[in-house]
Amino acid sequence: MVYDRNGGFLTQIGARDAARIDYGYWPLRDIPQRVALATLALEDRRFASHGGVDARALLRAAWRNLVGRKRREGASTIAMQVARMQNPAPRSFSAKITEAATAVALVARHGHEAVLAHYLRLAPYGNGSHGIAHAARFYFDKPVEDLSLAEIALLAAVPQSPGRMNLFRESGLVLARARAARALAYLSRETLVEPAQIALATKQLATLHPIGAARRPDALHLSLRYEALAREGLIAPASPHDPRIGATIDLSLQDKLAHLSRRYLALWRSAGARQVALMVVERGAGAVLADIGSSDYRDWRDGAIDFTRALRSPGSTLKPFVYALAFERGALEPTDLVADVPEGASGVNNADGAFLGPMLPRQALANSRNVPATNLMRRVGLEANFQFLHDLGLHDLEAPAESFGLSMAIGALPTRLEHLMRAYGALAEDGVLSDLLFAKEQQRRRSIRVMSSDTARLVTSMLADPLARLPSFPRYGPLEYPFAVAVKTGTSQAYRDAWTIAYSRKVIVGVWIGRGDAGAMNRLSGAASSARLAHAALTLIHGAKAGEIEAESFPPPQGRVPVEMCLAGGRSDGRCGETLVEWVRPEKAPPTRSAMEIAARPAPRGDENVELAITTPEHKTHVWRNPELPVELNRLALRASASGSVEQILWMVDGRPFRLADADQPVYWPMQPGTHRIQARLPLRPGASRTVEVTIE
Repeated sequence: MVYDRNGGFLTQIGARDAARIDYGYWPLRDIPQRVALATLALEDRRFASHGGVDARALLRAAWRNLVGRKRREGASTIAMQVARMQNPAPRSFSAKITEAATAVALVARHGHEAVLAHYLRLAPYGNGSHGIAHAARFYFDKPVEDLSLAEIALLAAVPQSPGRMNLFRESGLVLARARAARALAYLSRETLVEPAQIALATKQLATLHPIGAARRPDALHLSLRYEALAREGLIAPASPHDPRIGATIDLSLQDKLAHLSRRYLALWRSAGARQVALMVVERGAGAVLADIGSSDYRDWRDGAIDFTRALRSPGSTLKPFVYALAFERGALEPTDLVADVPEGASGVNNADGAFLGPMLPRQALANSRNVPATNLMRRVGLEANFQFLHDLGLHDLEAPAESFGLSMAIGALPTRLEHLMRAYGALAEDGVLSDLLFAKEQQRRRSIRVMSSDTARLVTSMLADPLARLPSFPRYGPLEYPFAVAVKTGTSQAYRDAWTIAYSRKVIVGVWIGRGDAGAMNRLSGAASSARLAHAALTLIHGAKAGEIEAESFPPPQGRVPVEMCLAGGRSDGRCGETLVEWVRPEKAPPTRSAMEIAARPAPRGDENVELAITTPEHKTHVWRNPELPVELNRLALRASASGSVEQILWMVDGRPFRLADADQPVYWPMQPGTHRIQARLPLRPGASRTVEVTIE
């Protein structure tokens, strides 16, 4: 039996065959005396005086079967019943002879007490329950040692005919009570139990009911998960004498989140969403608190699929690991610039169809820009990223990394929600990867470090920065919380999957929205759907109230200091227009910035002495394309000069970023018919050239 963390019944794990499910044979350490007395009173009153076969009972049964017309008697002793239960066979004269011979051998070899104990381990008590120890838990939720005499008598009545005396049916309960009363009467007549106990048991028996069928909650996927864990040998009872499993699941929370998931899914059904999956993992312990595989197991279309374990395209949810590996390999610094421009994008576009130009890694990750992520994967290497994602447990594929290409960064590599939860746990737990814990008795692999604490905290700070998400994700939307939360959304191609993984100081929440047939939804992104459900789930778990803001935050990377960074653009007066806080190592802080605690102070000025000028082409230039040249050769060289020290220049064409390039290198722009405006700018600080107008014919 599996119980949740608060002791609530969750499910039973039974042994299956073609016809039925049996819930095992629970061990019995010792035989409680009253259990033995009640059982023998009904099944074998001369048990101690015969050697396995009761000759008197056999003769009596034979005579009654010969002259009577009532139900036939078998006169089976306890030992004979053990023989039959160990080797079931059709009722026949030859089978009876075999049972008798086996019974005599059992008693001769093992003794009466051992045979009785084995009977009490094997006896059927109805509804798939075998053994008095299991029946005590199943019908009365007690260890067998704590059963009252009335409860013992009622259970002892059942094995004679478990189907007729089904304790969950009123008719069966009446029959069982009548037979239990016979046991109490015999114990009283033979003075085997004190009269006061008999009187109390008789009174209790008249109104005694089992606690009711142990009904598992409306969480069939969860029950099947525990069955799979047991069959794989990953969970097993801690004690052979108490085969119970303590699940980490909180059924109360599971039920609340299941209702919440169905309510939110109903909002998006008109947009083509059919299913939802949600998981909650406790920070630190890695214990799974809720595990919702679908909106309804009984949904005939795809409800029986457990979408926490289904392979799906993860969209952009793998991007944080691309950045983490780049930081680990030293291929990226938080103060570097990454380019979100069409040039060099290798055919990759952003979800919004726009390009935001040069930006800090913090902005690129928080805005979930595709071009910087794929370029970063190219820089570090496909194979290195493929292996890192394998080390994180996100896939176990043997295919070459080239078969997925750079699109691994944006959803081409399939994975599962449960695997994402585990991988994001490494980000949340300072770079240490641990198995998800479903039960206290679960066998877990040793936790391993997959990235440094510095990298994990740096990426977490980026995912938790609401200012860094601008302009792609507006403020005060579903990605912003009244407490510290690191959050990443993902949307797969054609809107087939909508993801959100979010973690706070308490829990990690993962949400998937989609369809079982892998069909496309109507522009339903992760930010527009799953992020709203994740927000509602985290708010419920934290008990946050409207208007309340918690001051907690994630711990910063050790050894780093906060530095205020100017963003691209700036103001006409030379001051920073917008800034972001970045965590940098003191020795790598930008030379124009001092490492400082962020305070209410004016943003420092950029280098106002640098002047940019476009040297090629000249203003008002007319250019005629050569129709005989290939399209890729019809290009215009762009060059600029600077009066001061400039490392990079951002080239703008018609007000949109075109290329981030070294200042001393020319840039080649593919010519397009029409009149165009070209400008050179300084990235991340004020400074721009005069706009040059060029006409292409």
